[in-house]
Amino acid sequence: MCGIAGVVTQGKPVERSCLEAMMQSLAHRGPDGEGMYLDGAVGLGHRRLAIIDPEGGRQPLSNEDGSVWVTFNGCIYNYQELARDLRAAGHTFRTHSDTEVIVHAYEQWGTACVTHFNGMFAFAIWDGGAQRLFAARDRLGIKPFYYVAGAEAFAFASEIKALIAGGCIRPELDPRGLQDYLTFQFCLDEKTLFRGVQRLPPGHALVMHPGDPAHPQVFEYWDLQYDYDSRHPEEYFVDHLKFLLEDAVRLQLRSDVPLGAHLSGGLDSATVVCLTARLLDGQGLKTFTGAFDEGRAFDETPFARLIAKAAGADYHEVYLTSQDFADTISKLIWHMDEPAAGPGLFPQYFVSRLARQHVKVVLGGQGGDELFLGYARYLIAYLEQCFHGAILETADQDRYAVTLESIIPNLPTLRGYQPLLQHFWKEGLFEDGSRRYFRLIDRGEGMAAVVNQDAIDPTYSPYESFYALYSRKNLPSLINRMTYFDLKASLPALLQVEDRTSMAVGLESRVPLLDHRIVELMATVPPAIKFKGGRLKHLFREAVKQLVPVEILARKDKMGFPVPLSQWYHGGLCDFGRDILLSRRTRERGIFHTQTLEHLLEHEQPFSRVIWGVLCLELWHREFVDGS
Repeated sequence: MCGIAGVVTQGKPVERSCLEAMMQSLAHRGPDGEGMYLDGAVGLGHRRLAIIDPEGGRQPLSNEDGSVWVTFNGCIYNYQELARDLRAAGHTFRTHSDTEVIVHAYEQWGTACVTHFNGMFAFAIWDGGAQRLFAARDRLGIKPFYYVAGAEAFAFASEIKALIAGGCIRPELDPRGLQDYLTFQFCLDEKTLFRGVQRLPPGHALVMHPGDPAHPQVFEYWDLQYDYDSRHPEEYFVDHLKFLLEDAVRLQLRSDVPLGAHLSGGLDSATVVCLTARLLDGQGLKTFTGAFDEGRAFDETPFARLIAKAAGADYHEVYLTSQDFADTISKLIWHMDEPAAGPGLFPQYFVSRLARQHVKVVLGGQGGDELFLGYARYLIAYLEQCFHGAILETADQDRYAVTLESIIPNLPTLRGYQPLLQHFWKEGLFEDGSRRYFRLIDRGEGMAAVVNQDAIDPTYSPYESFYALYSRKNLPSLINRMTYFDLKASLPALLQVEDRTSMAVGLESRVPLLDHRIVELMATVPPAIKFKGGRLKHLFREAVKQLVPVEILARKDKMGFPVPLSQWYHGGLCDFGRDILLSRRTRERGIFHTQTLEHLLEHEQPFSRVIWGVLCLELWHREFVDGS
């Protein structure tokens, strides 16, 4: 995992100082070395975190005759198998790195090379013969890729701060990006919070010709296909999932440096830790956990210790304080590039920092809830579809439970979800699903009241952008539309936090549950199997029930990684938030309504979503816009 950057102009030579400044801003991503390729109007840069072939994998890296150059961030996990096939096709390798596999795969298959890669990646290839730049981002958006397409030059980087450092943009707030942030607390599609900066969406690639740098050709090379497999019983899917989980971890254990695993007390990370320990065969796996002293609701260490003991792993933990939060939040906003979706970035950073003291690579359980349907809203939507199908006698078309008798046993599982039920069904059981789901994820009502209307674009509708993605596949199933949006939009926002908090300390974070083969398998599983018995993550639980401790399988409470901001607020963090949001500097910015902010700070729940979102937005302005 590394940092990449580059500039291609219409003909003007790329200045070395520009590329050096971009590389310097990414030094935290690649503390092991720096490389550049400069050839007139083309400049590629790389900061390296040496994981595979530490001696031979320096970048940018070329083919034999120097006509094709690549700068690459990430890991191609199936590089050994691809290298074997490419050697058989006549390609000659000078290194043992996964980076060189990208070069020869491009020579062999052209832009279709990305379909052969199993991995997390963002890379750019300069093809001197064809005089074009080809860039791609992995299927789920694990690795970032940002770019600026101008009239005279095209520039790209792993992080937006590199584009600022290289003078490629002047940081300004983008009104449409702001509206997305106010609504979702992340930006949709290609938008960012910076005017003129775009992100390459997950599963997309682009081709750019120097003669027209302002108009790169962006295209999608992978998308999720929901095609239910009704031929096979549940046991088939359980066995297939078991195999893919183990194979994904096996591939992602490939490393020439020490590795470990993130560990919470939940099922997802427990699965990854137990599989990793089994495949390492007792070779001293190290695990890393974070917690808070504010009570059991903020401390999963008893479960994490249990998992580590069962797996025979070395266990390391860190407890965090309100002072840690106050001391690091501005720094974390700088690392994030854009305001974060929630305070979870704070403990993630400290756990990554702990891990980096022992290893260079960690595996984690990110993505399990989105992939295996671990959120209550999915179960509620499933039951609604069951009722709808049973009443209208269309259930079998979408492989849902086909009779009311088969639905009724699931109903007790909804105890405790009354607020969520009311949210879904308050305007009628069969109201348009898109409106209800948008209401559920919309954070904008409170946020919009705080922001001056002059800062937004009145012609832009976040709902329309949401609906375009939500309805893109024309799926008949409410569940599939919800999960499609989450995998395409919400999950990449969470993965951005994972990328930044790990790369801030020079740590490579791998997410084996998001192997694209597992994602594709889950899209074929009929909902009646996914939610059998009214259980969240039913299929996943069946696949790992012989692997993880029974105490973890039996857990009813789902914690995530909650931060005790409310307790800290009353314990002294109150002044921290007020001093920032009510400061003269914030008032003079003119973005926020001061009176509304004062009212929120007096009457709103401490560090609610609105206060958190506004605080991060103000800190973002201070880090990137002020004094630029």
